[in-house]
Amino acid sequence: MPDRPPKVIVTKIGLDGHDRGSRIVAAFLRDAGMEVVYTPPWQQIASVVKLAIEEDADVLGISSLATDHLLVPKLMTALRDAGAGDVQVIVGGIVPADDEAALMAAGVARVFHPGSSLHEIADTVRALAQAGRATRSGVPS
Repeated sequence: MPDRPPKVIVTKIGLDGHDRGSRIVAAFLRDAGMEVVYTPPWQQIASVVKLAIEEDADVLGISSLATDHLLVPKLMTALRDAGAGDVQVIVGGIVPADDEAALMAAGVARVFHPGSSLHEIADTVRALAQAGRATRSGVPS
């Protein structure tokens, strides 16, 4: 379905329940014309992977205010193991520089820090969705 809007899942893994930022980003992406699936906090990695596959997500947005971003490398491995390695993953929240480097090395496409522009996030999600779809279809982006 090349003409459908980008499909994004916005979620939180682990025990971090601070979801105000993720709710703001999810609403902005929806208002920007994207199809957004928002989950409540405290999701397990296996559940997020299953949802990404069931929903045919283009982009998976993980929010972290505490240190739950440290679970993202396990999420990346689980996505690849499930055959969903083409789902682009972004992380938003409080992520120290050393942790950001580890996330990028694990395959995260982008890390957004507090104060990031909502328009920049939306533009990045659109570009990542387009690139991911091109990869899946075998057409160079």
